Amino acid sequence: MRFQHLSLLAFIAFPLLAQRIQVPINDNWDFVKWDMAELKNSELPSWQRVSVPHTWNASDAQSGNGMYQGYGWYRRSLDVPEAWKDQRVFVRFEGVGAVADIYVNGMHVGQHKGAYSAFCFDITPAVKFGALNEIRVRADNRARPDVIPVNHYLFAVFGGIYRPVSIIVTPQVHITPTDYASPGVYIRQSKSDRTEAAIEITTKLANKNKNSSDLTLLTEVTDKQGNVVASKKSKVQVRPAGVQSFNQSLTIQKPRLWHGKRDPYLYTLTVSLKDGEKTIDSIKQPLGLRSFSIDEKRGFILNGEPYPLRGVCRHQERENMGSALTEANHQEDLDLMMEIGASSLRLAHYQQSEFMYSACDRMGFLVWAEIPFVNTWTGQEGENARQQLQELIRQNYNHPSIFTWGLHNEVYAKDETEFPVRLTKELHDLARTEDSDRPTVAVTGYGDLERPMNHHADLQGHNRYFGWYEGKAPDIAGWLDKTKTRPGTLIALSEYGAEGNWRQQSENDQVQGDPVKGNFYPESYQSRLHEIHLAAIENAPHIWGTYLWNMFDFTCPFWNRGDVPGRNQKGLISYDRLVKKDAFYLYKAAWSNEPVLYLADKRLITRHNPKQTIHVYSNMDSCELTLNGSKLSQGKKAGPKVHFTWNITLVQGENQVIIKGIKNGNSFEDSATFIHNTSSAT
Repeated sequence: MRFQHLSLLAFIAFPLLAQRIQVPINDNWDFVKWDMAELKNSELPSWQRVSVPHTWNASDAQSGNGMYQGYGWYRRSLDVPEAWKDQRVFVRFEGVGAVADIYVNGMHVGQHKGAYSAFCFDITPAVKFGALNEIRVRADNRARPDVIPVNHYLFAVFGGIYRPVSIIVTPQVHITPTDYASPGVYIRQSKSDRTEAAIEITTKLANKNKNSSDLTLLTEVTDKQGNVVASKKSKVQVRPAGVQSFNQSLTIQKPRLWHGKRDPYLYTLTVSLKDGEKTIDSIKQPLGLRSFSIDEKRGFILNGEPYPLRGVCRHQERENMGSALTEANHQEDLDLMMEIGASSLRLAHYQQSEFMYSACDRMGFLVWAEIPFVNTWTGQEGENARQQLQELIRQNYNHPSIFTWGLHNEVYAKDETEFPVRLTKELHDLARTEDSDRPTVAVTGYGDLERPMNHHADLQGHNRYFGWYEGKAPDIAGWLDKTKTRPGTLIALSEYGAEGNWRQQSENDQVQGDPVKGNFYPESYQSRLHEIHLAAIENAPHIWGTYLWNMFDFTCPFWNRGDVPGRNQKGLISYDRLVKKDAFYLYKAAWSNEPVLYLADKRLITRHNPKQTIHVYSNMDSCELTLNGSKLSQGKKAGPKVHFTWNITLVQGENQVIIKGIKNGNSFEDSATFIHNTSSAT
C-alpha cells in the first residue's frame, strides 16, 4: 500500500521555511473487526480494503437486534518524503467512533475519547523520514460510563473512522493545529453593524526550534472579489516553549452583513506567519459579520431585525451507510432542509461534520450546536463532557452560522445537589469562558418549568410530544401559553412530532394501541399532529425557536416499533431520503417561498368510508378542488394558514380528486385517484 496522494510530493525539495500542506489520506485503508484490545502480527486476521468514511455498523445498527460494539482495527502505509525531515508532521482525524488509539510505526501517539469531535496529534517523533511508515488505529464504540453519550439507546454511536483523515505538514514555527484540533485562529466580533465592524483575532503559535523566532503576523480580510478590506501586520517573537497567543484588532468600514438565508455573505480572513517576505504558514477562516440577540417578546433578532427560527433537527446518518457520509450526502440533507424552508438547524445530539457547519455558513442557516450529554448520566463523564464542549467550541468558534452551544438534552436530577446539575453549571461556565458572545442552551423533556435541571443555561429548551408520548396533540397550545407565566426565561420548543410510517395508511388517523410500543404508525396520524402543532406555533411568537423532530428517520438500534426494526420514524423524510412524507409539504407550504400545492393522503388509495376529509397544503393565492369533474365550494381553513380541508362523498369505484391553484399569475395542480370499496373495512 502506497500513499498515493503524496507520491508526487516525494520529488519536491521542501525549503527549510516551507508552507503548510494538508493532504487527505482517505483511501487504501485495511480494516478488520476484531474483538481484542491487542492486535499482534501473529494473529493476522483477515483484513479488508476500505476507504474512509467507513463504519462497521452500516447494516447491523438498523436491524433492531442491537449492533456490534467493540474494537475495530485500521492500518495504512504512508510514504514520508525525506524533504519533510525538518518539518512537523501531524495526523488529524475528523471523527472516529468512539474511543481511538493511534499508533505510528508501533508507537502509541495518542488516545481520543469521543465519537464526534476532531483530534490532531503531532506524530513527528514516530515518523521515519524517507521511508514507508504504518499508521494503525484501534477504534472502540462500546458504551462507557466515562465517555458521552454513555449509552446507545436514543441513537447509534457508529464505530469506525467515519469522517476524513489528513496529514498536516508545517514548519517548526507554525499556527498550532493541536489546540483541541482547532484552526489555531479565533475571530471575535466585538461590534458588527452596517456602519462598522470591529473584530479581534487571537492566533496561537508554536515554536519547535531551540531558539526564539522573530516573525511577522499578517492578518487580511478580503471580500468575495478578493479585495483586501482590512489588514493588520504585527511583529511577534515566538519563544520555543509551549503555545503562545497573539492578539490583533481590525476594523471594517460599511461592511456587508451576514444575514441568514436572505444574504449569507462571507468574507475570508487569512492569517499568515511570515519570515521577511516569505510566508511560512497560513490559515484561512470564514468571516460572516453579524450581531444577534434573543428577545423575550420578539424572539430571535438578527442584525437588529426579527428573524424567526423555524427549525428542524438532524441526525448524521442514513440507510445502509450509517454515519459514514460523504460531502454529497451532507449537501443533499442541507438542500432538503433548504427546500422545506427551515431557517435554523438543531444539529442533534452531538458535534457534526466540519462540512455541515461550513455549508451552513455559506447557505445561511442559523445553527444550534451541542455535545452528546444526553438521555442519562453515570457521574463519571464530567471530564469527557468538558473536553467535548471545549472541542466543539474551539473547532467551530469562527462559524457565523452558530448562535448557541448546547449543554445537555433530557438529562435529569432529583435535586440541585446531584451530579448532572453541578456538571451543567460547570459546562455553562466553561462555555461562557471559551466564548463570551454566544449563549448556552439546555433541554428538558418535561413541560414543568420548574425542575432541578432547568435554568442553568442562558436559554431553556423543552421537548414536548403531545399526542405521542403524552396527552393529546391540541394540548401543545395550552402548554405554549403556559410558558408566559415565567417572564424573563427564554424558552424554545426544542423537539416535537410523532412517528409516521409512510407505508402504513389509515382512514381514521388514529394510532392503534400504545403509540410508543405499538406496531401501527400511519402517516396520516403524523400529518394531523403536525397540522395541530404548526397552528399552535404560529400563535406563539414569544417562543424564540421551534425545532421539529426530526427531518429524517434515523436508527435506534434497540427499537422495534412501527413495523420497521431499529428505526425512529419521526422524520419528515425516509431514512433513504427517497420519500417525502406528507407533513414535509405542510411545512414547505408554511415556510418556503416556493409555490406549494399538495394533496395529502394520496398513498391511501382504497377507502371504505364514503365520507372523507380531503387535506390540502397550499400557499397559493387561491385554489379550488374538483371531485369527479364537479367543482366544490371553497375549502375550510383548518388551523395553520396553509392547511385547507374539504368534506367530500365518494362514489362506489374510482374517484378523481384534483386541486388547482394560482400564485403570482401562474397555475399549479395536484391530483389523486381514490377507490371507494364498501366490501371490506380498514
